[in-house]
Amino acid sequence: MQFLSSNEFGDYLRCEKPLVDCMIDASEQVQPNGIELTLREVSKLTSAGRIAVSNKNRSVSSVEAVPFDETGSVFLEKGCYQVLFNEITNIAPDMFAFARVRSSLLRSGAAIQTALWDSGYSGRPSALLTVYNENGIYLEKNARVIQLVFYKLAAPVNKTYSGAYQKENIHK
Repeated sequence: MQFLSSNEFGDYLRCEKPLVDCMIDASEQVQPNGIELTLREVSKLTSAGRIAVSNKNRSVSSVEAVPFDETGSVFLEKGCYQVLFNEITNIAPDMFAFARVRSSLLRSGAAIQTALWDSGYSGRPSALLTVYNENGIYLEKNARVIQLVFYKLAAPVNKTYSGAYQKENIHK
């Protein structure tokens, strides 16, 4: 397994299905050790979710969009939110990715939690934003909030991701 750096991103960003597509500003988002994703939408969780043994009994929490104001910002009180990113990711069969929150967000009392980006996943992902700061936080639309870190496997996996979130939010 090999960690990818900005030295290797070029070819993956220029291929037919770019590793990360729809970037706001690649010159800002491509970092030495990862690619940053930007904030497209914030939603408040409005119902309970259900995680079951079988996916047929699974239901994720309902959400309601929190609108950005006329300046392009949103104020979020302490609590849990779902964030949607601008970028579409296309993880090759011989890769996977982890996301790490940007340190500025942590220093402001908020964190983003994500799942693993599996080999073969393609879509516009979402994640959980938790605001811990008692005073809340202001976020601007298109702000860089996480960084994806990519790992290349020695060989493609035999079975790529084919779950419920494949091609999620692509047309959004």
